[in-house]
This record gives sequence, structure tokens and C-alpha cells, in this order.
Amino acid sequence: MTKDLWAQLRQATPARIGLGRTGAGLPTARMLEFQFAHARARDAVHRPLDVARLEQDLLAFQTQRAISNAPDRDTFLRRPDLGRQLGQALPAQDAEHDIAFVIADGLSADAVQAHAAPVLTACAQRLSGFSVAPVTLVLQGRVAIGDEIGQHMKARSVVVLIGERPGLTVADSLGAYLTFDPKPGLQDSWRNCVSNIHGQGGLSHQLAADRITWLVRESLRLGLSGTGLKENSDSAVIE
Repeated sequence: MTKDLWAQLRQATPARIGLGRTGAGLPTARMLEFQFAHARARDAVHRPLDVARLEQDLLAFQTQRAISNAPDRDTFLRRPDLGRQLGQALPAQDAEHDIAFVIADGLSADAVQAHAAPVLTACAQRLSGFSVAPVTLVLQGRVAIGDEIGQHMKARSVVVLIGERPGLTVADSLGAYLTFDPKPGLQDSWRNCVSNIHGQGGLSHQLAADRITWLVRESLRLGLSGTGLKENSDSAVIE
């Protein structure tokens, strides 16, 4: 019996290393694992978000639905610019808000379905005393659509929870993007990102909420976001 010299290293990383070979190709088991991971990533991109189920998970919040200018999934994938534009009018807002949360399917509805509600709930628990706008649930949405929604909601800051591009290791990773003083036309350098929110070695819901709410508080205090806002949430949480 040949000793597997890669076994110990494989326990320390989800990366595909030391796969071995059968003749000039991969062993059958490794090839099937790769094909399964690839299929799972493709499914996560194309699977539609179950908005009704998400609304049930968010019964504690006032929510509203929206869609981008991308009318369907194929258009959304081919035309990223349309996913950044709001495709409908939202109800007028009389009051101003400190924060607006936007949940968009992005490139992984699986991530949103699994993680958006618990992350938002954990954030809300940490943001008592702040005025939070109704939560907007967006289909075929990209990150920048939050800028237009945040401006419409008269929010000083917007947090977009969105499904990240699936990989061959994780297909349900959620990202959170914070923007201060949101309005259309902002560059990505005006945002802060908390990524890798998932249950397979990524950020837990609670730790993600710690980082997001730290950024929100500091953004509102300093009046900025993006490259000018240096994250130091780890030490703040420990203290």
C-alpha cells in the first residue's frame, strides 16, 4: 500500500491539491468531485431567488420588492450594467434614515437564501438607536444598485447584502458592501466590503455582523466610506 503524502496537507486547506493521476488523467473519484463542484457553482448562478421564502425569514422587518433593469437572468449575466440600475419606481419616503439595507441575489441566490436573513437580523440587534429604512429585496441586482436605492430611501448609508460569484470550493458565499452618502455614479473605491460570509470556513453570521456594524458606525461618525475608512473591527470587537 502506497502512503498518501498529501493527506495531511489536504486537511489544512479546501484547495484541490495532490489529486493523483490514473495514467495521463485524474482518478475517477477526483474527476467526479470536480464535476460536482462545477455543477453546484453553475446552479448557484442560475437558480432564482425564492423571494417569498426570504420574506418569511424577514418577518421582523418591513420589506419591499424591486428589480433591476435586467428583465431576466440571461440578460443579467450578459449585461452587468443593467443590474446596477433600478428598473422600477419605489414608494416615496417622507423620513430620512441612518441606514438602508438592500438584499440582492447577485451571482448566487443560494448565498442570499442561506445567509442574508441571519446576517441582517444580527446587524439589526447591534444597531439599536439607529434609524433603519425598509429592507429592499432586489432581483437581478448588482452591488451598485444599492446607491440608487439608498438615495431614494433618504439614507445616510446603504449596506448591500449580495451573493458573491461562486467558486469550485464555495457556491454560497455572501458579501456585504457599505457605501456612505449613496447616489448613482459612485466608484467602487467609495465602498467597504465584508466578504466570504458562509459556513464552510468563512465568516460566521455573528462575526460578519460585528464587522458590518462596526463599519456602519464609523462611517456615520466620520462621514465617509471606502478607502478613507480603515477597518479595525477585530480589535474593536475584542475590546
